[in-house]
Amino acid sequence: RTPEATAAVLDRELPGVAEAMRHKGTEKTVHASLSRGLVGLAGRTVVVNLPGSPGGVRDGMAVLEPILDHLLAQVSGGGMHDA
Repeated sequence: RTPEATAAVLDRELPGVAEAMRHKGTEKTVHASLSRGLVGLAGRTVVVNLPGSPGGVRDGMAVLEPILDHLLAQVSGGGMHDA
């Protein structure tokens, strides 16, 4: 039920981030493709559904870590691109 609850509060989804997290997970287990997690913005807050397993969290954080500074800058109105 987490994806449905998340969808209810998101103003804008960031599907590319969620897909990148799924893709990273499938490098280790095909079951990662079953993840329904969402990533998006609720106002100026970034909301990320991470998997319930420690490995899934590691994979998700591996995707988020290199883009997080840029994403947060976009949310804050910085950078050259519209978030």
